[in-house]
Amino acid sequence: MKYNQSHFSRRRFLAATAAVGLTPWLGYNAGAASSPLLRTIPSTGETIPAIGMGTWITFNVGKKEALRYDRLEVLKTFFALGGGMVDSSPMYGTAQDVMGWCLDRIEPQQRVGLMSATKIWSPAGGSGAQQVGDAERLWRLPRIDVMQIHNLVDWQDHLAMLLDMKAAGRVRYIGITTSHGSRHQQIEQIMASQPIDFVQFTYNMADRSPEQRLLPLAADRGIAVIVNRPFRRGGLIDATDGKPLPGWAADIGVTTWAQALLKFIISHPAVTCAIPATSQVAHMKENMATMTGPLPDATLRSRMADDFAAP
Repeated sequence: MKYNQSHFSRRRFLAATAAVGLTPWLGYNAGAASSPLLRTIPSTGETIPAIGMGTWITFNVGKKEALRYDRLEVLKTFFALGGGMVDSSPMYGTAQDVMGWCLDRIEPQQRVGLMSATKIWSPAGGSGAQQVGDAERLWRLPRIDVMQIHNLVDWQDHLAMLLDMKAAGRVRYIGITTSHGSRHQQIEQIMASQPIDFVQFTYNMADRSPEQRLLPLAADRGIAVIVNRPFRRGGLIDATDGKPLPGWAADIGVTTWAQALLKFIISHPAVTCAIPATSQVAHMKENMATMTGPLPDATLRSRMADDFAAP
């Protein structure tokens, strides 16, 4: 049985391969784990893989052991294929605890590229420091790599505390976050005036406003960019259901619209890392495969966005 992958959505392609008893290939390059697409963190020169992993909803599975073991396989696959940054938050229910449980079950040498990233999400007045300690305990790590202020909640007080923690070596990097395309003006002001290492916001083919000011400012100021909601919780993938991939897909080594959506994001020169979330090993392989093959240039990126938006 033969399939034309360019006419398959993510869901239909996975279903078709499962129906004939095959493991989806999804463009996976066996060498990806040793040579992922790396991006530089401007403030230090350290490099990280361009595809990371989010944990919102997907790792909030409570104490259900079967679901925890499912997430363990997702995380193992992520590291095996060259993954690095894992992003979470105390807002995400049990996600941090589940992450720590999973990390405890992966040998240290199998997760050497881990860059832990989480957030403070609380009013100021002492609880921020407690959340940093909670994160270390829940992740089962001696130190969190990237500590961010979630959605700018009491950001002035928390930033002062994080700067002190960074100076003391308690955290390695600090940053701010927003989502859903909101608070961009305030984000811009903080980026222009504060000594942060990372900024996190939403950017994808349908949410391109960061191209106007935030992404150029990040490049100018030497701030690493984490991109959240690359699929709008799957809404952008659903929007491509039944839509054939244009001819440029083969030129950049993508076989599904999901991969095209991710490659569009990580091909922007100011983007450091995108953090799609998934609960499925097959989808993780699909995501990580976007770190192989050519990246589109500016002209092709514009065409990709136009083709995505077309009826």
